[in-house]
Amino acid sequence: MSPNYGVLVREATLLLDKFNADKYCVEDYTEEACKAMENLEPSDKNFILDTVSGCIEHKKLMDIVLDVFFDQKGKCLLKADRNQFAVICYLAVFVLDDLGLQCFSKIVKSLDIKKMHSFLSFVFNVTNISTWMKGEWSHIYDADYVEKNWIAPLLRWRPEIEVLINQLAAKMSQAGQIKKAPTKITEPQEFSLTKPKHRPLPVPEPIPLQEKCHAVPTSTYRPPKEKEALEKVKQRNRQRAEQVLFEANTQQFKCANPEKSEVTKSVISQIKQSHDSQLKCDLVHSSGTPATHKTNSLPIRLNTTAILREGALYNRHVEEELNRIERLVEGAREPSAFLQWQREMREQDLQAELAQVEQRRLQGRISYEDAALARARIMERNQKTALLKKEETAKLMQRYARKRLQEEKDIKDLVKQVADGHKNSKAAKVKLQELKQRIAKEVSVQNRELLQQALEEAQEELSRRLQIIREIRAFESVPHLRHTFMDETETAGHRLLGEMSLAELRERLAVLKDAEGKEQEDRRERILLEKQNKEQLLLEHLDTIALHRTALGQAAERRLEEKKAGQGLQQAVAKNDKVLALQRRLEERRQERQRLKQNEKTRAKTAERAAQHALRSWNHKKLAQEEKHWGALEQSLERHIKQQAPDSVSHRKILKA
Repeated sequence: MSPNYGVLVREATLLLDKFNADKYCVEDYTEEACKAMENLEPSDKNFILDTVSGCIEHKKLMDIVLDVFFDQKGKCLLKADRNQFAVICYLAVFVLDDLGLQCFSKIVKSLDIKKMHSFLSFVFNVTNISTWMKGEWSHIYDADYVEKNWIAPLLRWRPEIEVLINQLAAKMSQAGQIKKAPTKITEPQEFSLTKPKHRPLPVPEPIPLQEKCHAVPTSTYRPPKEKEALEKVKQRNRQRAEQVLFEANTQQFKCANPEKSEVTKSVISQIKQSHDSQLKCDLVHSSGTPATHKTNSLPIRLNTTAILREGALYNRHVEEELNRIERLVEGAREPSAFLQWQREMREQDLQAELAQVEQRRLQGRISYEDAALARARIMERNQKTALLKKEETAKLMQRYARKRLQEEKDIKDLVKQVADGHKNSKAAKVKLQELKQRIAKEVSVQNRELLQQALEEAQEELSRRLQIIREIRAFESVPHLRHTFMDETETAGHRLLGEMSLAELRERLAVLKDAEGKEQEDRRERILLEKQNKEQLLLEHLDTIALHRTALGQAAERRLEEKKAGQGLQQAVAKNDKVLALQRRLEERRQERQRLKQNEKTRAKTAERAAQHALRSWNHKKLAQEEKHWGALEQSLERHIKQQAPDSVSHRKILKA
């Protein structure tokens, strides 16, 4: 292993910092780290990889020790040193027998002495080892295994590690003595007050160079190998197909003459000539010569993307049609008979499917009508039960009304008896009037005091505002200078590196404005040229689109005629026996539901008339009872007045008068 132990430990710490259990697997991560450390020696590489994999594997045990250590002494430590302490803990607990004390002491001394001293004294403490470390580790692993493999070796190595800890403490004390060396005292010197030199012209700052973009590391994204394998298979198959096609074209046919007919040759020559003429036209347009102006003959407006996309689509259709014609000319067969048979089969399947759809629709309507009928029957049954409950409640209300009338009579008798007993009410009224007058006097006194206090506060606020107004007018009356004199050729004197005078600034701004104007003019000309080329290309695409759309319109008209001719499919579906039976059943359900609705309306009208008649009779009864009640009250009042004043006129005569 290399004598530079500190570098190896730091390398292992960096690998632990970069590791993320959610993204990487331990084996993949160690393989990538091994590829990145090709310049190291094999022993150093193995040490680093074993340490990293061991720390990841025993992360739970390391976290138990490190959490307690950071809780006790975390104020003077950084969280970035956690992985470094994890490496040292792993070496001390698991690898100390293999490393040996000499190698372990060199590793510890190559790192920060103060941190290592505190950590080793914490880990190799007898109480820590035999109490909570043993208990927490026994929760994860078997207690006998922990005692035999980890706790016993730590206790065995403890005396020798104690010597190492003392050595670290001695080094720390020596370093403290060296740091406390006497510092030099600065001697004051007199100021040399001389005339300052003229500040030279500022040196222009160098233009900062753009930093080079770092390449994306391979660990960020790794393309799948399946895609590359599929591309290789596609390329191999294409090469094989081209080779077979070449052999088929070059070899002589055994059963026919391979020479093409005159008609085929003439058609192919015409196609090639038209293709060459299009290529020449494209070359003329791309060379920069002015082309003839074309107009947009389409009935609708399209954007640039739509025009280019539709033009490419139609060009692809043309190429496919040409290839089909070439295959037909070479002797290929036209699949018209098969297509006709396929169309007939599809029509039959469609007819059967439409019949099934119509049957399902009618069955759904019938089930809806059945549900409506059941709902109407349930409503009728509920109405009957509601009428019975209403009759019962009416009887209960009548009993309650009789009971209330009796209670009112009893209460009136009691009130009459109480009124006879209260004859001395005049004295109580006089006392109440005196109490009200005394309360009114107290309230008026309190209101007077509150008004006086509010007046004083308003006067203080008014005096404060007058004082503020006087101060503002005094500030306004003070004269101030409005004219400033400035030399535009002098700098402001702030002693900045790029400081300029106002005249220089205006001159530079004018130069920059002229340069920007020239640049904008060049850009405008370039954009105009590109726009003209683009418009010409779009007009060519529009011509091809218009031509193909006319052809597509004619094809659509033909398809519409075929569709009109094939409307007999729906008529055949309508004449199906099952569909007709379902339609008759649906009509019967509808008529039955209409009949139930009509019966329900008639019952509602009769019930409403009966309710109105009952309401009128109840109103008549109520009026008769009220008249009887008021008559009884008048008679009782007359009797009471006669008892109080027998010589006076009756109350009924007074009311008549």
